[in-house]
Amino acid sequence: MEVSKYLEIAESFIVEYGIKVVGAIAIWIIGSWIIKRVNRGIAKVMTKQNYDESLQKFLLNLIGWGLKILLFLAILSQLGVETTSFAAILAAAGLAIGMALQGSLGNFAGGVLIMIFKPIKIGDLVEAQGEIGVVKEIEIFTTKLTGLSNKEIIIPNGALSNGNIINYTSEGTRRVDLVFGVSYDADIKQSKEVMMNVLTSHPKVLKDPAPAVTVLELADSSVNFAVRPWCKTEDYWNVYFDVTENTKLALDKAGIEIPYPHQVEIQKKG
Repeated sequence: MEVSKYLEIAESFIVEYGIKVVGAIAIWIIGSWIIKRVNRGIAKVMTKQNYDESLQKFLLNLIGWGLKILLFLAILSQLGVETTSFAAILAAAGLAIGMALQGSLGNFAGGVLIMIFKPIKIGDLVEAQGEIGVVKEIEIFTTKLTGLSNKEIIIPNGALSNGNIINYTSEGTRRVDLVFGVSYDADIKQSKEVMMNVLTSHPKVLKDPAPAVTVLELADSSVNFAVRPWCKTEDYWNVYFDVTENTKLALDKAGIEIPYPHQVEIQKKG
């Protein structure tokens, strides 16, 4: 009798809760499939409407999390958990959660500010929080950069939105700041002409704004020139390295000395 009684209890338990569990699994599978379809559909619409790539990823991330929360609540409801009670518990714990997640909430708010004011976007070369890199992705809580040495840099959105941001890409062009020193015995006009010829002959140096070569300072052992070519942002490092090398070669060819420290070896007489 006792065995049959336990079997009846187990059977009723399986019938009552087994169906709920199976239903919950079905909701999870179907819901996950629907969420993927919805995200793809929204992504296609945003692409057709020419939404900014940074905004697309941010909104898709936000929508995805929102739909997952709704799916989670639906699964709880299927399992017999009172969602109203669950919401009440969350509301009651809201203050404690908010205090514990102050940093995360600040990062979320920072991400929203970045999306609204758009100081940066995907593909921009930026300097922020002591790091330099190309913006790879702007997520809900963090922004990912690809560093110049191909390392991944993750910066919290709160710190990013509240700190200084230098965007090297937004203007489309950059000035390359170089300094070259020549001997006091060298002719200033000839030196300027040699350096300017290097700039004007380089295919990636822009004509507008025009490059400039000016006397920067009269240093202890050299006359220093400020050499200022302009180029497109993506050509910055090519111009930087090429002009540095070509200027040295051109000065050598013109017989213009570039001063450097000399060490005189004194031999002791023994």
